[in-house]
Amino acid sequence: MCWSGRDERGNPMKQRSSNSRWKNRQERDPYVRRARTEGWRTRAVYKLEEIQAKNRILRPGAVVVDLGAAPGSWSQYAATLVQPQGRVIAVDLLPIEPLAGVELIQGDFSESAVLDCVLGLVDGTNVDLVMSDMAPNISGNRSVDQPRCMYLAELALDFAGRVLGPNGHFVTKLFQGSGFEALVADARKRFRDVSIKKPKASRRGSRETYLVASNYRL
Repeated sequence: MCWSGRDERGNPMKQRSSNSRWKNRQERDPYVRRARTEGWRTRAVYKLEEIQAKNRILRPGAVVVDLGAAPGSWSQYAATLVQPQGRVIAVDLLPIEPLAGVELIQGDFSESAVLDCVLGLVDGTNVDLVMSDMAPNISGNRSVDQPRCMYLAELALDFAGRVLGPNGHFVTKLFQGSGFEALVADARKRFRDVSIKKPKASRRGSRETYLVASNYRL
């Protein structure tokens, strides 16, 4: 008998095993369980919550743009702090289920048409916070993945430079590696306060960090 390496549904056994490990890890994850209990869409909310506790980047009445927002936990959290006078604009290539107090845009933020749509919603209003949890589809090849990650962070930083008002804030996901120090140096030129955070909710062993910048220099 020939061994095909596939299960009874025709799926590769390696993929099935990987999915099973991911599901098991999710079920054991205390942040996943907590998010379900508290009604947040994903565990990622606790990364933003920790940044907020230390840096106070969100306030009532603020205007926020959330890049790479799907499935929406950052926007969900932000809306609870800026409403009723504030605004949250969420952008992602993937669809996002409707969220109270959040304006949704589906599209690729790297495309000019989507960028123009976001700028149209902002319509000259000073934005108080640009936050980005954008990340590319990871291939596992660091020499390919790292430039893609940095490109998205650079897009987010450039966008922040276009829309932030005086003393505005910026948060973006970064991965340690090529281009990291250059982007941090660029941020320090634009903001008076810049720090690198590793929230407790970040996965153990992940190279993921967050750049948190405040007091934008116009």
